[in-house]
Amino acid sequence: MREELFDELLESVKQAAAIERGTIKPSRVFVVNKNNEVTNVRAKLGLSQNKFAALLGISSATLKNWEQGRRQPSGAAKVLLKIAKQHPEIILKAAA
Repeated sequence: MREELFDELLESVKQAAAIERGTIKPSRVFVVNKNNEVTNVRAKLGLSQNKFAALLGISSATLKNWEQGRRQPSGAAKVLLKIAKQHPEIILKAAA
């Protein structure tokens, strides 16, 4: 490994340790919402993002936006998610 790259990597490790100790603040913070209803419904059905998106008739990108909180489902999608949450067997039967 080139010395320049090694020094850069070593500096990153030192910064990570300082952030962990609380002596410096991170430049960015990512918050994962574990209470995301869309993610919970998909997990309850045991489907991958791609399969769940296909089941709902939406793109994988749309589903990812919902799960990451950048967008919210609306209209028919919201109703379908509610049905999936309350009666997952109906959704899985419809997919078969």
